[in-house]
Amino acid sequence: MRIDPKARSLVNPVKLNDRESMRLAALERYEVMDTPREASFDDLAGLTAKLLDAPIAVINLIGEGRQFFKAEVGLGVRSTPLESSFCVKALLEDDFLLISNLAVDGRFECNPLVTGDPHIRSYAGALLKTGEGLPIGTLCVLDHRSREWTALHQETLRVLAQQVMAQLDLRLTMRQRDRRYDEVRESEDRFRNMADHAPVMMWVTDPQGNCTYLNRQWYIFTGQTPVEAEGLGWLDATHPDDKAEAGRIFLEANAAQAPFRLDYRLRCADGSYRWAIDAASPRFGQDGQFLGYIGSVIDIDERRAAEDAVRHSSALLAAVMEAVPGVVYAKDRSGRMLAANRGTAELVGKPLSAIIGRTDREFLDDPSQAAAIEVNDRRIMAENYVEVLEEEISLPDGTCATWLSTKAPFRDADGIVVGLVGSSIDISERKRAEDALVHLNETLEEEVVERTAERDRMWETSPDLMLVIDFDGVFRRVNPAWTAMLGYDATALVGHHVNEFVLEEDHPRTAEALRLTADGQRPDVEVRYRHKDGSVRWISWVAAPAGDMTYATGRDVTAVKEQAEALAQAEEQLRQAQKMEAVGQLTGGLAHDFNNLLTAVTGGLELLGAKLAKGEYDKVDRYISMAQTGANRAAALTQRLLAFSRRQTLAPKPTDVDRLIAEMEEIIDRTLGPSIEVKVVSANGLWPILVDAPQLENALLNLCINARDAMPEGGQLTIETGNKALDARAAAAQDLPPGDYVSLCVTDTGTGMEPEIIERVFDPFFTTKPIGEGTGLGLSMIYGFVRQSGGQVRIYSEVGQGTTMCLYLPRLVGSQDLDDAGPSPEMRHRAQQGQTVLLVEDEIAIRELVSEILGDAGYRVLTASNGPMGVAILQTNERIDLLVTDVGLPGGLNGRQVADAGRVARPELKVLFVTGYAANAAVGAGHLDKGMEVLTKPFNIIELERRVGEMISS
Repeated sequence: MRIDPKARSLVNPVKLNDRESMRLAALERYEVMDTPREASFDDLAGLTAKLLDAPIAVINLIGEGRQFFKAEVGLGVRSTPLESSFCVKALLEDDFLLISNLAVDGRFECNPLVTGDPHIRSYAGALLKTGEGLPIGTLCVLDHRSREWTALHQETLRVLAQQVMAQLDLRLTMRQRDRRYDEVRESEDRFRNMADHAPVMMWVTDPQGNCTYLNRQWYIFTGQTPVEAEGLGWLDATHPDDKAEAGRIFLEANAAQAPFRLDYRLRCADGSYRWAIDAASPRFGQDGQFLGYIGSVIDIDERRAAEDAVRHSSALLAAVMEAVPGVVYAKDRSGRMLAANRGTAELVGKPLSAIIGRTDREFLDDPSQAAAIEVNDRRIMAENYVEVLEEEISLPDGTCATWLSTKAPFRDADGIVVGLVGSSIDISERKRAEDALVHLNETLEEEVVERTAERDRMWETSPDLMLVIDFDGVFRRVNPAWTAMLGYDATALVGHHVNEFVLEEDHPRTAEALRLTADGQRPDVEVRYRHKDGSVRWISWVAAPAGDMTYATGRDVTAVKEQAEALAQAEEQLRQAQKMEAVGQLTGGLAHDFNNLLTAVTGGLELLGAKLAKGEYDKVDRYISMAQTGANRAAALTQRLLAFSRRQTLAPKPTDVDRLIAEMEEIIDRTLGPSIEVKVVSANGLWPILVDAPQLENALLNLCINARDAMPEGGQLTIETGNKALDARAAAAQDLPPGDYVSLCVTDTGTGMEPEIIERVFDPFFTTKPIGEGTGLGLSMIYGFVRQSGGQVRIYSEVGQGTTMCLYLPRLVGSQDLDDAGPSPEMRHRAQQGQTVLLVEDEIAIRELVSEILGDAGYRVLTASNGPMGVAILQTNERIDLLVTDVGLPGGLNGRQVADAGRVARPELKVLFVTGYAANAAVGAGHLDKGMEVLTKPFNIIELERRVGEMISS
């Protein structure tokens, strides 16, 4: 058999090169040579033979001087010599050794496996490479026939070779893991043995904070069992008052993976508690992973008691030092400061950290003072006695102070002087006071004379009144200004009561001022005094009591009072002038409007009479309608005047604003015309409000008309509702109380308004329309109605962009139901058997008219021409289902008073007030009690029947 020289160099190498050494070392790390068969490798060899359709497949590992088959199919042996190895040649290739016919390949033509049994003819092998690229063997297939190895065969071998290496790597990893586990277990056994014999309690936790081990000392100390202590059970051995805090600190530290230390009381086996300190550090693996804690617990009960005693003594000493005024300190024998209080730091002007442990020379800025203090200190310690002395000290601000110091030596247990204690108080003020007292005593008489002269000059020359008066009001002394100001000299005043000179109407104020001064107060009071010549002067007094007397000064404020009165009169005249101007404008407007309306009424009635006289009835309805239309317009104008006065009588009811808008959409569309697009934006869940619905309809229609006039070329008008919850700040911005409101906003795309126009739009009679096209009462009426309803009106406008008018009305809170749509106005109401109405009306024509209307409707009608007659009927036993009364009545009782008197006798009495003017005071400041409603004049027959029928049946 001929051996190739290259193969011989590998079979019997004289010296392995570096790469071969590395390759063999890599193979050795896998620890796989001469190991038993393993199913995973056998499966891979079998799969390789099957996929490449070869009778022989081998996982071959090439060691030093031999090759080992980890797995083989079709060969029957586990090892063969390198001399007959095909795979050893493969190690010289990069990835594959592929031979289609071994018999003609010079490297293998003499190989016994080729020339003899089993007559191998073809070979394909893929290198098994480590992660570093070192080949440790091959995955190969052999065939008895010559064959070509395709690219698919090569790819299959490459993938399967990678799987073999993956399996080898996995095997190596698992063996290393097992080895580390054995090492860890051995280490833990050593640790537990050491910990169980340690003199302190020790413990170990896992990453979740559960205690996995406590040593024997823990169980001896606490009496717990392992089952009780492990996990978080160790906390049960802590004192109940400490358990929650100990658990919190431990778990927070565990979450942060940080060291911790805590003190708590630990229960002993006998049930008593002792203080212990628990400290631990986190454990981390080689990869940095948190493994838990290892910690120890030490009994510190005796140490804790000693520390508490020391702390108590130190706290007591510190409290005493801080409580002592001035400076308190202690020094050692060499003069170093051992302790000092806050006063010491304030004296020196440096923090205690700059004083403790240093001598006076080291922390005092003045070396001479420091030297003097040290001399005194050494002398006192040497002579061993207590000394009190005065010391001059320079303060941090540069000023000097005098301190009274007491210094005494302190001794150790053997009586040897080891230091000095001292205290000092600042007596600078006392020294200055002593000096000042000496000086004052020397100059006192001179000062008294000078001060008395100054006081007398002030008393004599002051232009203001000055007096001394007792608490009973008797003058005791007055200054000369009384003569100049009121004409009285001192003899006419002293000994007399003050009220002898005060106007009688002001006596109570004078008496109150005297009472206040007697109580120690200092009152200010203005009263009128009678001049000696009979005229009156206003005097403003400021008084202060002292002892049993009152000292007061008074100033003549008559001119100020007269100026204020003149100003008030001028303001009233101005208001009256403005009022008269407004009345003038109103008179002209009313005359014009009412003349037009009366013309329609009287003209229609005259034509009606003329036609009836001629027996012509074909146009009767037209003339009646003409008169009714004029009367209705006159009524509407009256209501606008009442609204302008902000005192119209309201009949508020629960109202759904969205429903009201929906019912008005048709009339709004017709009023605005086709050139304006109307858009309604309704809020979901809109709150109800309590409001006079007809007045709100009128207000909305007025706003829409104004918006139409601002869009002469057409545009868009948006009506929007919303719920507004206004807090204190938002409500203040709208000039409203805080609370819930419903907003009704009308927005146009019209011309907009200048700021100066916005400021005046609510003024009566102000209008931007041409003469004859507007009275200027529309927005004023809206403003009055909304304000009287508890709401507010706000304008947002920009020239060229449009205007938004917003009404804010209070939300109705409660369970009151919204009114359903009422019956048709054309539905006539008829009385039920026996229903009786009491009518109180002073106008004969109206009383007869209403009586006839109600009588025709089937009601029994009782009448009274004044209030007292109505009350008399109400006090009888007559059946009365409804009281219909005018508000303004003769006889001393108005309609509201009649209703109130009637409800005394009949608490459930229903009342319908009929009024033609703003009699809000008579019906309750514009708001009605339950069971009361208002019908305004003029009214039509159907409306009267409907209101009477609804009230009786409700």
